[in-house]
Amino acid sequence: MRITVLSGGVGGARFVLGVREWARRDAAARGLPEDAAHDIRVVVNTGDDWWLAGLRIAPDHDSLLYALSDQNDQQRGWGRRDETERVAAELQAWGVTPEWFTLGDLDLGVHIARTAWLREGTPLSEVYRRLGARWPLGVTLVPATETEVDTHVRTVDGQLMHFQEWWTRYRASLPATGFENTGVASAQPSAGAIEAIAGADVLLLAPSNPVVSLGPVLAVPGMREALRSASAPLVGISPVIGGRVVRGMADACLAAIGVQTDAAAIARHYGARSADGLLDGWLLAVEDAASVDGLTRAGIPTRAVPLWMRDADTSAALAGDAVALALHLG
Repeated sequence: MRITVLSGGVGGARFVLGVREWARRDAAARGLPEDAAHDIRVVVNTGDDWWLAGLRIAPDHDSLLYALSDQNDQQRGWGRRDETERVAAELQAWGVTPEWFTLGDLDLGVHIARTAWLREGTPLSEVYRRLGARWPLGVTLVPATETEVDTHVRTVDGQLMHFQEWWTRYRASLPATGFENTGVASAQPSAGAIEAIAGADVLLLAPSNPVVSLGPVLAVPGMREALRSASAPLVGISPVIGGRVVRGMADACLAAIGVQTDAAAIARHYGARSADGLLDGWLLAVEDAASVDGLTRAGIPTRAVPLWMRDADTSAALAGDAVALALHLG
């Protein structure tokens, strides 16, 4: 079975880990090699990418790469473990990089490799393949688009800044009036993304930030049409539990586009496929079970399940619930 996940951010990486763990357990239960039962593809948000010190930085891709390869720093929640920052200190001393965005030395190795290949003219999809070939990831990562579509934030005082500055430097504390994906009008989905969606048996929207992690993916011209025309059912997972975001500052992003920090409101933001939206099904937390009937009546079959991904067991259970709902709907 092919499972395709649209993902971005640390929450998305955590969910993809759960999907991989569920697939391994399902294969073992059926007496199959762990890599034989399921083909997992991940369409990765590129809207967080940016240029810094002449290097192409790709936070969402690298969060997935490090998590799936077990290279991630679980204490900090980002970057690589056993990291040093000597080069970052030198770059900041020279005024080349800001003090609010630190690049680890091991992390810099990835950015240098990525940038070198891109400057040689290597397509981003091939860069993903080369970076992913170093470790046994158990999934295939593909970019949402080959085009640079960096996300910028417009604040209430009229500033327009890169998303990374708004998010990392200001911690989303500057009220925003909107988000712009520069260059998206001329973008198109990558061939890998189209193939992953069209060939899927199950489509999943990870519990990622709906605005800046999944929003840029869905903003690529042709992406929504590819999802709506896919034969596989699409199930989304709420990034909000009991009216609170699970991680990060997604509430500030939602407020900027006029969407409540509420599981039902986010489902309606995505919309039902039957009403020209995207969702065939939705998972929300047991804490939000009161919204199940209303969403189901609105054309989005909804289930209330445990959403907290505390460890491999709970993450795999959530992935299993998402797959089960998709197969039920299919």
